[in-house]
Amino acid sequence: MVDPEEFIEEAIVEIREKIGDANAVIGLSGGVDSSVAAALTHEAIGEQLTAVYVDTGLMRKGETEEIEETFAFMDGLRIIHAEDRFLDALSGVTDPEEKRHVIGEQFIREFEREARDADADYLVQGTIYPDRIESEGNIKSHHNVGGLPERVDFEGIVEPVRDLYKDEVREVARELGLEEIISERMPFPGPGLAVRIIGEVTKEKVEVARESCHVVEDELEEYEPWQAFAAVIGKGTGVKGDNRVHGWIVAVRSVESRDGMTARAQELDWETLQRIQSRITGENDNVARVVYDVTHKPPATIEYE
Repeated sequence: MVDPEEFIEEAIVEIREKIGDANAVIGLSGGVDSSVAAALTHEAIGEQLTAVYVDTGLMRKGETEEIEETFAFMDGLRIIHAEDRFLDALSGVTDPEEKRHVIGEQFIREFEREARDADADYLVQGTIYPDRIESEGNIKSHHNVGGLPERVDFEGIVEPVRDLYKDEVREVARELGLEEIISERMPFPGPGLAVRIIGEVTKEKVEVARESCHVVEDELEEYEPWQAFAAVIGKGTGVKGDNRVHGWIVAVRSVESRDGMTARAQELDWETLQRIQSRITGENDNVARVVYDVTHKPPATIEYE
């Protein structure tokens, strides 16, 4: 296990040595990984860092507002509203790997525009060790690893937490004094809700995934899962009122894990599962049914795509 205090001291020195007097830009998602990377870099180079939060339209409910409030202390924070650009780029794309590459490409292009305005030579990322292992092992591409486009207009990429596991990143977050909403937050995929949607990403599916994920996180907070969310996996028949409908099927997933490399599906009580399905189907007119995923990792991954 890493010593948080020692790691912070070494990381700050490394960041300063690599970036020097240049400017840097970081993509801030609000997750613990990018938040720790941003806090470390801000501590190392201060106003030389521009933190860019890209609202892709694929974020959790209320994410953008939370980011604006939590990171208000960073003078260089920029909020980019890019939902239309991301959804346009994803139109017609159904292959999971292609989705990740499309999102990675779009992320980098958004950053490049901001980097030019900030005169930044370096891109800082919150890549952690499991991200690198999964990408190198061809399990999946991460938008900040295997999903990078071939052309990246930066002098270099800085990854302060690249050798840490998630639980170690949380320890560093606590040592840095980051708010609990950041340090204890459940993992959220870089490509956002796009990987919780099977097939083409549409505005309707995104709204269903976002609202359903909010219900799951709210209802399962007391279980303290490693990760809990909902995914839109297809369509099926159902009954709403007196009418037969062909609505979305939402899968609920909740797992326990230490580092994300392996995970076990949580055993949830029937009353909790019924409350979740009742809320999801009741709050989304176009959802026909809810199922619970009992598969461990392996053989499954935690996320759906």
